[in-house]
Amino acid sequence: MITTYMNWSGGKDSSLCLYKAMQSRQYDFRYLLTSVNSTHDRISMHGVRRSLLEKQAESIGIPLQTIELPENPSMQSYEETMMKKVLNLKEAGCTHAMFGDIFLEDLRVYREQQLAKAGLSCIFPLWKQDTTVLLKEFIGLGFKAVIVCINEQYLSKEFCGRIIDEGFLNDLPSNVDPCGENGEFHSFVYDGPIFKKPIDFEKGEIVYRTYDAPSTAGVNEEKTSYGFYFCDLI
Repeated sequence: MITTYMNWSGGKDSSLCLYKAMQSRQYDFRYLLTSVNSTHDRISMHGVRRSLLEKQAESIGIPLQTIELPENPSMQSYEETMMKKVLNLKEAGCTHAMFGDIFLEDLRVYREQQLAKAGLSCIFPLWKQDTTVLLKEFIGLGFKAVIVCINEQYLSKEFCGRIIDEGFLNDLPSNVDPCGENGEFHSFVYDGPIFKKPIDFEKGEIVYRTYDAPSTAGVNEEKTSYGFYFCDLI
């Protein structure tokens, strides 16, 4: 079996990716790896509380590892922190890193180049699959997820806090990828076939903040601030 860790965002793509990989019985999953904003104790970009992330890992049954990041890390700081962590995972026996990416070519190249420096290979089980088909499969498998973050460039505030279902898919504007692969929205998965039990939570307030767009090695090189709405989960 291939010994790997799963890059875990807590959202729908990483959940479906993990499910499909588990079904193949080719992988030994040692860890879930998540980037966390240590200042606010929340999943980076998604804004989900660390406590809910920990409940996900406990319900899935795979140990959680985190990359602890400051509020606004530089690219150099991020890469140094990430490299230190993945080298630790390699020492713990991992030979591969798995990602739920679907079609962002530049991001895939960046991941492969960075992890090659650590002697790790990358796996992309969802690569180049139709995102409408993937979201319908996600819903059909019984996964349940709530939208926790939306980019106001693409979606209105009303989408924040919605449950992912057929109605959500039908209501998406034509310029929004069904899986939010361009960063249009992010989700938190709270139930489904990879979980031993559902994750309990309540919806809190919806907050607005600006966030610097990532400038990852050719992806969004021009640094710009965008507005985002976050649905706090408690």
